[in-house]
Amino acid sequence: MERPDRTSPRGASTVSVIVPTYREVDNVPILVGRLKAVAATHALPLELLIVDDASNDGIASLPERLREAGWMRVMVRHARRDLSQAVLDGLRAATGDVLVVMDADLSHPPEAIPSLLAALARPDVDFVLASRYVAGGSTHPGWGIVPRLNSWIARWLALPFIAASDPMSGFFALRRPTFLGARELDPVGYKIALELIVKCGCRAVQEVPIHFAPRLHGRSKLGLRVRIDYLRHLKRLIDYRYGGLLGLIGATATGAPRAATNRP
Repeated sequence: MERPDRTSPRGASTVSVIVPTYREVDNVPILVGRLKAVAATHALPLELLIVDDASNDGIASLPERLREAGWMRVMVRHARRDLSQAVLDGLRAATGDVLVVMDADLSHPPEAIPSLLAALARPDVDFVLASRYVAGGSTHPGWGIVPRLNSWIARWLALPFIAASDPMSGFFALRRPTFLGARELDPVGYKIALELIVKCGCRAVQEVPIHFAPRLHGRSKLGLRVRIDYLRHLKRLIDYRYGGLLGLIGATATGAPRAATNRP
C-alpha cells in the first residue's frame, strides 16, 4: 500500500493526526496500518505525529522500522509526563489544516476520522467530539461499572462549560486557526478537549458516534492521580471562565452561556 499523500492533489485539507503515547509501542504499528487504510480508502492527505513521553521502548525508531518516515514522525518529550502537554506539543508541531487527536491504544477507531472531518467541514461547527454516548455510539461490554461511574461523574462536572454527551473524549478534531486562537492554555491531566473547547472559544460542538473498544496491548494509565488532576483542571477552568466558584454559582443561577452541542 502506498503512503498517504500529503500533497493534496485535489485541494483537500491536509490532516494531522496527533497521538500522545507512553509505553504504547506494541499498539502503534497496528494503528499505523489502520490509518493507512483509511487514508487510501478516502484519499486523505495525512500526517501522523506521535508524541511520546520518553517511554524508552523503541518507539522513536518506528517510522524507519515501519518504512513510514515520509508521513509519520515521533517527537520524544523529556519534560514531566503529562498527556495534555504532550497533545499541546503535538498540536503546535503539526502542519495540517485540520488537527485530529486520538489515543494510541486502539480504543478509538481511526475509521471514524472521515466522519469527524465531514462534521468539521460544516462552517457552523467549531469542534468535533467522537462520542460514546450519542445515538449510534457505544462502549465495549467489558467496560466495568467503576469506569462507567467515573465517566458519568466527570461528564456531570463538565456541564458548566459544555452541553455535550462526551466532553471527556480524547478523540476529537478542530481546525488549525481555531487552535491558534486559543488563550491562556493551562491544562493538567487527561481532559485536553474540554480545555480547548473553553480556551479556543468554541461555541458550536458537534458529536459523532463511535464504538469505544477495549485497549489492545498494555495497561491503562488512568488512576487516582488522573482523577485529582481532573478536579484541579476544573478549578482552573472555573477561575478562567467565571472568576472563581462564586462566579460559577452566580452564572448558573442566571443561566450562563456555554458551548452548544449539535448531535447527529
